[in-house]
Amino acid sequence: MKLQVAKNIQFSRLIKANGRLCEFNFRKMTGLNSGLFSVDVADDRGNRILFTMGKENGFWKIATTDIPSWISSAVQHLHEKIEEIMVIQPSHENHANFPDSNIIDQNKLS
Repeated sequence: MKLQVAKNIQFSRLIKANGRLCEFNFRKMTGLNSGLFSVDVADDRGNRILFTMGKENGFWKIATTDIPSWISSAVQHLHEKIEEIMVIQPSHENHANFPDSNIIDQNKLS
């Protein structure tokens, strides 16, 4: 039986939007929505705004409607932050090249 493991990717970045620094939280969706990122950010009153982003023609775009204009105007910065993370994440094929620091080699202990 082949077991497929989906790596959980989530990160936060400070991005200037609406004249202030805002903390955007990103989480890569898995399963049927594997090509999407879920993004949330707080507005100036502390309300969370949730939206999704999908890659279209090589560019990460907001897939949700009814988004405040201050978020829409930051889409270029959001795209750049997602691309930065996707470049440094190892693929599943190369995962063996990144040894887990929690694994102890029993041969080295004796």
